[in-house]
Amino acid sequence: MDEIYLDDSYLWSFSAMVMQALENKAILNKTAFYPQSGGQPSDTGILEHDSEIFQVVSAEKAEGGIVHTLDRPGLNPGDMVSGKIDGDRRYRFMRSHTACHILSAVIFQETGAKITGNQIEHSRSRVDFSLESFDKSRMIEYVEKANQIVSDRRPVSTRIISREEALALPDLHRLAMAVPDRDTIRVVEIEGIDRQACGGTHVKNTAEVGRIKMIKAENKGKANRRIYFSLED
Repeated sequence: MDEIYLDDSYLWSFSAMVMQALENKAILNKTAFYPQSGGQPSDTGILEHDSEIFQVVSAEKAEGGIVHTLDRPGLNPGDMVSGKIDGDRRYRFMRSHTACHILSAVIFQETGAKITGNQIEHSRSRVDFSLESFDKSRMIEYVEKANQIVSDRRPVSTRIISREEALALPDLHRLAMAVPDRDTIRVVEIEGIDRQACGGTHVKNTAEVGRIKMIKAENKGKANRRIYFSLED
């Protein structure tokens, strides 16, 4: 299956063929629907076949490809479909995911803390990191530094590199999680600030993120810290 969302996060419509179908689930030969992964929710939208509209409720990775869960059955193998993603939802997640990378980079540069996870939601998102000391006033400073990076209008790009090359890049080791065990690794780079192994969708320039607003900072236990934030347009 061709995961075309990896090549172009702004590609919100496409044509494809149904390869497998069972009840209200379908696997296509290619898709722009992002499957829930890495703290980023799946895309939603529609698949259209012969003027029939099927709502895509969710998408998730499985053996054989990405499974699109529809609001009803009706598609069959061999059917040609037109897909359209909910662009507002996708773009919100693109902005939030890039914001997570920026904030993670600032926290790492300021404290050396490794990032242990993130969760992106429509109204707010969070970044988790491992840090012994916890000072909420410093968290506010980190968010402001992240906003300076946003306003610097730095380009955001993606590229595919070998696993060997990825393991040699020190930037990629700021995450508490290991580099994925694959022959090739997709790297998202924010110019001069951050490089991370990531399969998510992102904006092309930090200026698209908007202003990052800290909602709260929490102490989740021993060396486990969390920042919640939202985005202002």
